[in-house]
Amino acid sequence: MTTKRDYYEILGVPRNASQEEIKRAYKRLARQYHPDINKSPDAEEKFKEINEAYQVLSDPEKRAQYDRFGHAGVGTGGVGGVHVDFSDFPDLSEILEEFFGFGGFGRSGRTRRRPERGQDVQVEVTVEFEEAVFGTEKTIEIERWEPCPHCHGTGAEPGTRPMVCPQCGGTGQVQQIRSTFFGRFVTTTTCPRCNGTGEVISTPCHVCGGRKVVRRKRKVVVHVPPGVDEGTLIRLSGEGELGRNGGPPGDLYVRVRVRPHPIFKREGRNILLDLPINVAQAALGDEVEVPTIDGESVKLTIPPGTQYGKTLKVRGKGVPDVHNPNRRGDMLVTVRVIVPKELTPEQKDLFRRLGETLGRVPQPDERGFLDRFLDALADALNLD
Repeated sequence: MTTKRDYYEILGVPRNASQEEIKRAYKRLARQYHPDINKSPDAEEKFKEINEAYQVLSDPEKRAQYDRFGHAGVGTGGVGGVHVDFSDFPDLSEILEEFFGFGGFGRSGRTRRRPERGQDVQVEVTVEFEEAVFGTEKTIEIERWEPCPHCHGTGAEPGTRPMVCPQCGGTGQVQQIRSTFFGRFVTTTTCPRCNGTGEVISTPCHVCGGRKVVRRKRKVVVHVPPGVDEGTLIRLSGEGELGRNGGPPGDLYVRVRVRPHPIFKREGRNILLDLPINVAQAALGDEVEVPTIDGESVKLTIPPGTQYGKTLKVRGKGVPDVHNPNRRGDMLVTVRVIVPKELTPEQKDLFRRLGETLGRVPQPDERGFLDRFLDALADALNLD
């Protein structure tokens, strides 16, 4: 006489396993050993054993009897002491859907047409430098699928309407039922007559050809907020492609491209400006007017002795924070001292005399520099 295996051992779960753990273990093993999937000689026997264990352990009352009295507590008869009927397993339909691609058949056999969200759409819009700083509105044209205006999305010519598919009864799929020793197995395929839609259109709309949707161009207003930068994505909720089966539409993403400015550049929330000045202005200092992105000029003081490349700051004349437009960055003005390439005789004479009063700029002594370098290297290596 063959000793029956422990049900917990069959499902590979501990004796204190929760109902959810038992269910997961059953689904995993049923998928592995289903005779229509697993062609091993012992697959049917293992599948029968798995179902027997699950029918007992998934029922709290039977499980309690089994925990107290073992196999004797759940009786004998049927297959291995337990009658196996797939109709008693509400979860088995989910497993069969995974086996045969039911794709949404419930207990009634009708298709669950799940709403599907429409696809997102991405386009680009180009703005001027000033528009990116202060914000603007742009009207763009997009092309997307929309309900046919002639048939109002029914797919049928006005005055007619779609009919329920007589072959599948509106389910969109046809079934083939096969009875076996282990229960009833149902396989399904897409209905060949309605192509899974569940309805037949005898008089298709002459505009959309029965597809219910048409490709149309549509204008959309895009609000570009102040402070956007190159590559910024602006999302317009619900302006993407249509959803399916009553699902919500997708979103429209607008990627911002910014045209370069002839004199201004941008670094984060700061605006950069190069300011050319002459040698006298750099040496003596000056007060000059510089342009701003606001369209007005501001006075900027150049300190005496300003060196080439020095950066001066004009506060609050930068780019607004995209999240808080009341906060602005600064304008950073970089001084570029321009040395004249052509001088008049009088200017040459003036520079010559100025050079005599200033004296020559000390030149680096190559030998002295090498000695200092070697001394520093010796100190770094702790050499005497």
